[in-house]
Amino acid sequence: MRADAVVVGAGPNGLVAAVTLARAGRQVLLLEAAEGFGGGLRSAELTLPGHVHDLGATVMAMALASPALRGLELKGAEFAHSPVAVAHPLDDRPAVLVHRDVRRTAAGLGPDAGVWLASVGALVKAGLPLVELLLKPLGPWPIAPRAFAGAAWFGPMAALPATTFAKALRSVEARALLAGMAAHSMLDLRSPLTTGYGLTLAGLAHLVGWPVVRGGSQVLADALVAELRFLGGQAVTGHRVRRLAELDAPIVVLDVTPRQLLALADLPAGYRRRLERYRYGPGVFKMDWALDGPVPWRDPAVAGAATVHLGGTFEEIVLSEAEMAAGRHSPRPYVLLVQPYAADPTRGGHTLWAYCHVPNGSATDMSDAIETQIERYAPGFRDRVLARHVAGPAELEAGNPNLVGGDIGGGLASLGQFLRRPVWSPAPWRTPLPGVFLCSSSTPPGPGAHGMGGWQAARLALRAHPGRPAARRRP
Repeated sequence: MRADAVVVGAGPNGLVAAVTLARAGRQVLLLEAAEGFGGGLRSAELTLPGHVHDLGATVMAMALASPALRGLELKGAEFAHSPVAVAHPLDDRPAVLVHRDVRRTAAGLGPDAGVWLASVGALVKAGLPLVELLLKPLGPWPIAPRAFAGAAWFGPMAALPATTFAKALRSVEARALLAGMAAHSMLDLRSPLTTGYGLTLAGLAHLVGWPVVRGGSQVLADALVAELRFLGGQAVTGHRVRRLAELDAPIVVLDVTPRQLLALADLPAGYRRRLERYRYGPGVFKMDWALDGPVPWRDPAVAGAATVHLGGTFEEIVLSEAEMAAGRHSPRPYVLLVQPYAADPTRGGHTLWAYCHVPNGSATDMSDAIETQIERYAPGFRDRVLARHVAGPAELEAGNPNLVGGDIGGGLASLGQFLRRPVWSPAPWRTPLPGVFLCSSSTPPGPGAHGMGGWQAARLALRAHPGRPAARRRP
C-alpha cells in the first residue's frame, strides 16, 4: 500500500499521529486491525441494547490538558463534567470529595488543608505550562519560566513514594485521597514516583476537571477519524499488518507496544535486546453493568462524581496494591469505578464500569471481590444490576493486543521505565529502522488518552522528511 505515511493502530496515539501528519500535507493511510477505530477510546453495547459502555478510557482529564489534542480543535466531541470530579467513600465518615475548586477541596481535608494547597494547589498555580512540561519531558521544547519554576519545585516531591509523602498528612481523609489518586499508577505505593502520579491527577481535577465525552469515548475517536478523512487521509479497519515489509511509505508510525514491534520487523540486535527487556505492568479485571437506577451510595454526595475510588483507608489501599505487586490477589482490592451518567445522561440508561488491579496475565475471577467493595459503600447495589459484562486480562488482550496481559498502561510505570520507555534515548519514539517510529503508550509520556506519543512521533517524522506544503485545516 503506497502513501506518504502509514500509521498502524488507531488508538488515541495513532489517531493523533495520523491527523498531525495529514495536517502537514502528507497523504496518510491509517490501518487498524480491529473492526472499529479507537483502541482505548472504543465504546460498545456490552450489556444490553442501547446501553453504551466504554471499552477503555472514559474520564478525559489528560485529553483536556494535552497540547496534542487541544491543538487539534476537533469538531463533534463534547466534554461533560459531573458536579464532583472524584469521590472517595469511607466506612465511618462522609466521603472525601474533589471539586474543581482547590480551596473547596482543601476545606474538606481538615488539618491537611494547608498541605493540599501547598502541594496540589501549587501545581494548580503553575498551571497548564507545568502539566505540558510533564507530558513532553524530552526534546528541545521551549520551557515557559513558570513551568521551569514549577518543575524545580514539583520534581523532587513527585519522585517520592506515596507512603513517604503521606507522613506529612494527619487526617484519614487526606491520606485516603492520596492513596486513591496514587494507585492510578498501578504500582506498589512504596515505589518512587507514586506521589507524582497522584498529585498530578489531583491537580488536573482542579485545572481542567475529570470529564467524560458526551455519548461515549468512541465519539472522540470518530471525531479524529473524521478530521483525518477531511484532510484527505484514508482510514481502514479490519486490516492487520503482520510485517512492516507489507507497507510502502517513507514514514511508518506504529501505535504498538514493544512486543508487537518485535514481531513486525527484523531489528538490530542491540535494539531488539533492549525491547525484550521491556517490562509490562499489572493487568486489570474489568466489569461493566447496566443498572435499573443509580448506584445506591450510603453517602448521597458520591452520586455526583463520575469517578469513584473504592478501597477505604490509606493503609488498606497500600496493602491492596502491595499484594498485587507481589503477584497476589487482594481479597479487598482497590477499585476504580466510573459512573458516567453522573456527567452524561445520553448513554442509554445507568451504565457503570469498574476494574481492580491484578497480576499481569491473571486468570482469577475478581467479580465477587469488586462487587463486594461496591456493596460495602452502596448496600443494595447488586439488586440494581440488570446485566453485567466481565473481562479479565486475557479477554482484554484479545480485544486489543496492546493490552499485554491486561496491562492498560503499555508497560510498567516504574522509575526505571519512566526514564527508559521503551529504551533510553533522547528521542525514544524513533526506531533504528529508517522512517519507522513508535508512538504507543510504551513511549513517553506513557499511559493516558492524551495522544502525546503520536504527536511526538509525527513531529519527529516530519523533521526527518520535510518539504511538503501544509494541509488545509477546518475553518
